[in-house]
Amino acid sequence: MVVVDVLSFTTAVSVAVARGIRVLPFWLPEGPTAPAERAAAEKAAAVYARQSGARLAVARRAVTLGSPWSLSPAHLRAAPFVTRLVLPSPNGAAIAAAAPPGARVVAACLRNISAVGSWLTTLGYGTFQHPVAVIATGERWPDGSLRPALEDLLGAGALISELHHQGAGPLSAEAAAAKAAYEDTADLTHAIAAGTSGRELAAAGFAADVAIATEEDVCTVVPVRDGDGAFAPG
Repeated sequence: MVVVDVLSFTTAVSVAVARGIRVLPFWLPEGPTAPAERAAAEKAAAVYARQSGARLAVARRAVTLGSPWSLSPAHLRAAPFVTRLVLPSPNGAAIAAAAPPGARVVAACLRNISAVGSWLTTLGYGTFQHPVAVIATGERWPDGSLRPALEDLLGAGALISELHHQGAGPLSAEAAAAKAAYEDTADLTHAIAAGTSGRELAAAGFAADVAIATEEDVCTVVPVRDGDGAFAPG
């Protein structure tokens, strides 16, 4: 199973794992009914981090000198090195953490598309006998309902296109549509920056995160969830 959460979970994972940080995903709820649930989840995340011997990433706006790690790829690029990091997220981390223990889970983003595609096909994935499920995680509207995320559609399409060029297939109708969306997008950086998620982050002062997320094929590290539940180099 490949999780694609371009803004920003899997992009953040790619940045952290490339630095040698093992990333443990943790689901963090969001939406109008979530304050109490979120507070409980934040406490649970802190307990999980202590039990795992890891540091805990905080919200982007809650970063301090003592807690410089967050879901922001820009923060993770500049923060001090740690060996283990619990990275809470409402979308990508939720899917990664919910996958069965025996499932092989990969974190893909636009930064490591070729590396992930080559890794999968080298191990024989992407066939009828050994299929790959590419999950575009999506986002949520303010009322908590699911919101399509253009950046995740294009990220998933980029990986499917790469897999198809390496001989993977057959493609489902949904995979073929995502592939076409990616291949027919002339300016990927502009499309993601102009999308709802990109505009939200830029308006909040995190345009650097969007810029890092649209760095295509600059990372050769393939983050794979290991038996410990952490993403590490595959």
